[in-house]
Amino acid sequence: MSVAQSPAQLTVLTRTDCQLCEELVAELAALGGHYPLPPVALRDVDADPLLRQRFGLKVPVLLLDGVPVCHFRLDSAELLRLLRL
Repeated sequence: MSVAQSPAQLTVLTRTDCQLCEELVAELAALGGHYPLPPVALRDVDADPLLRQRFGLKVPVLLLDGVPVCHFRLDSAELLRLLRL
């Protein structure tokens, strides 16, 4: 008997008025036009003190199931490798 895995989740840690954040989200959207990416959620790093403490200077950060994939710029090769696409 196999246990069904929950679908992967991508999260982008962002902040208000962050040009790099907007660019990373746009690049993810473009990549999603070519590959079946998991759903993407956006979280404001400044709304959570723990996230701000851990990632505040590295925003934007792309997380796959809570694990950092890249920060500042989208590393599409690494993301696709991790998703096995």
